[in-house]
Amino acid sequence: MSNNPTVTLYPLINYTFGTKEAQPEEDPSVAARLARLQNDYEVTGMRRTVEGVLVVHEHNHPHVLMLQIANSFFKLPGDYLKPGEDEIEGLEARLDERLLPVVTYNSNAPKEEWQIGECLSVWWRPNFETFMYPYIPAHVTKPKEQKKIFLVHLPEKKVLSVPKNMKLLAVPLFELYDNSQRYGPQLSAIPHLLSRFNFIYEK
Repeated sequence: MSNNPTVTLYPLINYTFGTKEAQPEEDPSVAARLARLQNDYEVTGMRRTVEGVLVVHEHNHPHVLMLQIANSFFKLPGDYLKPGEDEIEGLEARLDERLLPVVTYNSNAPKEEWQIGECLSVWWRPNFETFMYPYIPAHVTKPKEQKKIFLVHLPEKKVLSVPKNMKLLAVPLFELYDNSQRYGPQLSAIPHLLSRFNFIYEK
C-alpha cells in the first residue's frame, strides 16, 4: 500500500478563463530586474519569493497552469513578498492579484480562498545573477533571494482571470520533463517534484 500523498485533479474544461487589465512587468529586462534586486537587497536584505503550482488534468495527464509573457517567457503565478510578510498569506495575495477576476467589492460575498498545500521546493539565488540553485552553494553565506514553490490545490471549478498582456497555458508534465532548454531548471523540475503524489483524475 502506497503512503504517497493523494491529490485530486479536475479536468481543464472545468475552469473558466477570462481577462482583466494588463499588469506590466515591473522590470523591462533581466538586467533591470537584477539591478532592482540589488537595490532592494541593500535596503531590506534577502528577497523572499513565493510561487504556486496549480495542476489540472487533460486526458488523465497532469498539466501545470503557467503564465506566458511576451510569447516566450514562462513563469508560475506568484511574486516576491514584502519584508515581514507571511509566505502563505503573501502567496494567496499574489494569486488573487494575478488570477482572480476583478469583482466589485461586496461585504456579503465570501472571499475566495486558495488552498495552499505542500512546499515542493526551495531555490536560492547566491548572487545578483540569473542562476538559482535548489541548495545554497557551500561558499555562499548571504544568498540574495529565496524562492519557495508551493502546490496549490484547486477546487472542482473556478473562474480565473488573466492580465491581458499574459496568457495562461496548461503545460503537460511530459512537455516540462527534461526540458530546461525551453522552461529553465525550476519549471522543468516540476515533474520530479510532483512524482511523489498519487493523482486521482476526476471527470
